Amino acid sequence: MNAIVFLLLRLGIGISMFGHGLVRLPKLNAFSQWMVGSFAKSMLPAELVRPFSMVLPFAELVIGFLLLIGLFTEPALISGAILVLLLLFGTSMVENWEAIPSQLIHLIFFAVLLQFIASNSWSLDKILNRP
Repeated sequence: MNAIVFLLLRLGIGISMFGHGLVRLPKLNAFSQWMVGSFAKSMLPAELVRPFSMVLPFAELVIGFLLLIGLFTEPALISGAILVLLLLFGTSMVENWEAIPSQLIHLIFFAVLLQFIASNSWSLDKILNRP
């Protein structure tokens, strides 16, 4: 993959993840309450949903930031893919089928970038001589 194409894809998914986390942090409690409420009729207990809802915005923000600056890119991509898989599971549990295509697109971005990680030339990883 061309290094500039990789950069554009990395920045795109990085902005999406960073933005998801950034807008949720100022209203963290309200976001958590909304998420717990949306899972009230699902099989997942509130004791599981509540901590996940509190950690999710921080995870999105950190993963997005690392992807934007190109630092620890491979671990950030793997973490992002795992996070999206967890979101897909949760989305399925509440039967929110409309949200699944967007989450699958995010997963595809993570998978493609992982496949072509050798093209991560425009990054802090490259400057710092990290693999």
